[in-house]
Amino acid sequence: QVQLVESGGGLVQPGGSLRLSCTASRSIAGITRMGWSRQAPGKQRELAAYITTAGTTNSAESVEGRFTISRDIVENTVYLQMNNLKPEDTSVYYCYAWLGSITNIYWGPGTQVTVSS
Repeated sequence: QVQLVESGGGLVQPGGSLRLSCTASRSIAGITRMGWSRQAPGKQRELAAYITTAGTTNSAESVEGRFTISRDIVENTVYLQMNNLKPEDTSVYYCYAWLGSITNIYWGPGTQVTVSS
């Protein structure tokens, strides 16, 4: 099992930046994939970005060039640096850890990001 705790959400103006953190209860070095998904009110949850155990990253087209995912294996933490935020980025952001099978995925409780002037 993996417990995940997110932090770093908040209210930011359009064009601003935030950095989300997700700290795991165990080593993340061997976790197949860790990432961030987001869910806006009335919409389905969608992938924002992920990083694999090999360090390969991928991000959704909607955030490409603005969001960067990274990790600190020593701190067991994954980060999501979000720049040039837009109102449409307003969502609850959830960290997840996928251990390689359909039943082995764990989610954090989520952190709210609101982009508004």
